[in-house]
Amino acid sequence: MNEHLILMEPVRLALQGIVDRMQSRMMRAAYSSIAREGGDCAAAVFLPDGRLLAQARSLPLLLGSLIPAIAGVLQRFPAQQMADGDAYLMNDPWSGGTHLPDLIVVRPIVSEGRTIALAAAILHHQDVGGMAPGSIPPNATDIHQEGLRIPPVRWRAAGEVDRNVETLLTANSRTPGNLLGDLNAQWSAVSLGASETAALRARTGASFEAVCDALLAQSERMTREALRQVPDGSWQWEDQLDGDGITDAPVRIAVQLHKRGDALSIDFTGSSAQTRGPVNASPSSMMSALLFFMRSLAPQAPNNAGCLAPATWVLPEGSVVNPRLPAAVNARTATLKLACNAMLSAWSLGASREPLASNAGVATVLSLGGTHANGTRWLLTEIIASGAGASAQADGTSGISTDVGNARNTPVEVIESEAPVRVNTYAIREGSGGTGRFQGGHGVRRVYELLEGQGSISYRGERHVSRARGSQGGGNGASSAARIERADGRIDVLPARARAEWSAGDRLVIETAGGGAWGTAANARAAPENQPT
Repeated sequence: MNEHLILMEPVRLALQGIVDRMQSRMMRAAYSSIAREGGDCAAAVFLPDGRLLAQARSLPLLLGSLIPAIAGVLQRFPAQQMADGDAYLMNDPWSGGTHLPDLIVVRPIVSEGRTIALAAAILHHQDVGGMAPGSIPPNATDIHQEGLRIPPVRWRAAGEVDRNVETLLTANSRTPGNLLGDLNAQWSAVSLGASETAALRARTGASFEAVCDALLAQSERMTREALRQVPDGSWQWEDQLDGDGITDAPVRIAVQLHKRGDALSIDFTGSSAQTRGPVNASPSSMMSALLFFMRSLAPQAPNNAGCLAPATWVLPEGSVVNPRLPAAVNARTATLKLACNAMLSAWSLGASREPLASNAGVATVLSLGGTHANGTRWLLTEIIASGAGASAQADGTSGISTDVGNARNTPVEVIESEAPVRVNTYAIREGSGGTGRFQGGHGVRRVYELLEGQGSISYRGERHVSRARGSQGGGNGASSAARIERADGRIDVLPARARAEWSAGDRLVIETAGGGAWGTAANARAAPENQPT
């Protein structure tokens, strides 16, 4: 036992280094800018029974969903039947996936002839088919409209690609070269994870499994201790989405937290029924919000699934947080962000005498596509940040991905090199954070101009109607806004989720929401209304 204690910290650091290097390799090798520049990908290592052992410090929106994805793969392909060099591929939200552009690759880590761990990588692919370029149609009503749905399949055997699977994938993508390039980046990442984890197992010998169990137990112990420091109680929070992309009817997100001793129940009963539009989030997607929230309780604990042990949760079947097949799910990001924000806000009511103001809860996903003059397709997907809520100690941060979001800014130079688009404006949206003693973080303003031909726009925003709430008398943040300023002077205002066409000379203006403020201020200014500027 003493030997295990001595090895725990070295093994923890080694595992964290492995998954972070997997993440870096995947981003360096990725073809698509959303992964290469935006970091919309994630890597992790699991034990062969499916327990999360270590995860990269990357994108929580994807990290948590790898847990049910691994479970889905193992249900069809038991770990001890896997062979070195095999790889498994999937994206099906009802088998552990998120939405269809997020392809997941899993490789067994084999040592001394048996599977001792699993390396996993998830990446948001540029296009996997469906009714709109980018595979994120904001008006989808059925998952079959969103792209190619892949249950767990064997993609490689002994390192060799199954050409039948590859042919099926490329036939369903508008950008097959990018798809294959990004898949190879994932393969490179899981191969690095496999070799380095096997080497770590060789160095630690028979102690490896016991040390891994001890690290999981340590994470659980530290999380339970953090829970014990908070008085028992029940707290709730409600928020709403600005429609589902089909209607403007608000979509309710409700959560109740019940804390007793070192255990926590998280109940989303009261959330809206599943929607026709694509804002539904499968339970595997919701796992990302749960994992982020539970990790936030004891952030110094080992970065593994042990933190989940004190939690139970309720996701009512047939609701927006647990939809039935064939619900459309591609716009689940807004649902996850508001669900995570709701958990954090409810928790702050019980854990703090000075509850935090709400984050904006917006990660605008924009997909632009079209055809060059020579007939070749172009496609660009990026994620635009918003503002963080203020606290009793400081203003909220402006232009940042909060809670489950951690995507990076896509540089203007990259956008303009990959698409016939000029970025005329990229700036902090001053005045969009709520006003108070401490101001909410401001959102972002982007203005794009199409330079040639015609193109399509798939826009997925949020907070066009609702606002991030202030705390302790602080003001709410401003709402989001989006519009197309036509070359002929017309202005088309876009709702929170929209598809549109534009032509050379048209400008797309996106303004993301601000975070809520904390406390009152005598000279507080009102947050701007949702009006063109």
